[in-house]
Amino acid sequence: MSRFTAYDTETAPAAARPVMAGVRRTLGHLPAAVGLMAGSPELLKGFLAANAAFEATDLDPVAREVVVLTVATRNRCHLCVAMHTATLTRHGAEPALIDALRAGEALPEPRLEALRRFTVAVLDHRGAVGDPALDAFLAAGWQPRHALDVVLGVGTYTISTFANRLTAAPVDEPLQQYAWTPAA
Repeated sequence: MSRFTAYDTETAPAAARPVMAGVRRTLGHLPAAVGLMAGSPELLKGFLAANAAFEATDLDPVAREVVVLTVATRNRCHLCVAMHTATLTRHGAEPALIDALRAGEALPEPRLEALRRFTVAVLDHRGAVGDPALDAFLAAGWQPRHALDVVLGVGTYTISTFANRLTAAPVDEPLQQYAWTPAA
């Protein structure tokens, strides 16, 4: 039995209702994870605001998804991996890229691999990335601004992955084809 309530737009706390209605309008449905996050309207609003800021960064859509899937696999969030696999698929990403991200393995494209490695370094060192890791990231063609964008992505998707794991958010039916189970 879950200790968390999966709210809908009629039963959610009043402060979460307009936010949930906006998500429903944007996506065409209300993801179960949003209904679970609505138990804390501030969490829901905070995640969506951070996500909007991350989406507005100078990182292109595929690069953002590399950051997100790196965080999601490291934090073992089955829902985020499924959701962002679907996003990468919509962006036309190569299956080899998607498979490598889902497995936490080296990416076939060197610039994106540098981004993945830098994201791992930010996670592993809680932001205190050493000069060699930062130098390798910059040598791959990224800018200092992108390093900060990675930090925003890590923070945003730490919120999401932790909330989804805490609430045991299910993978919604449209994402079932992208279901993921972490390696043992």
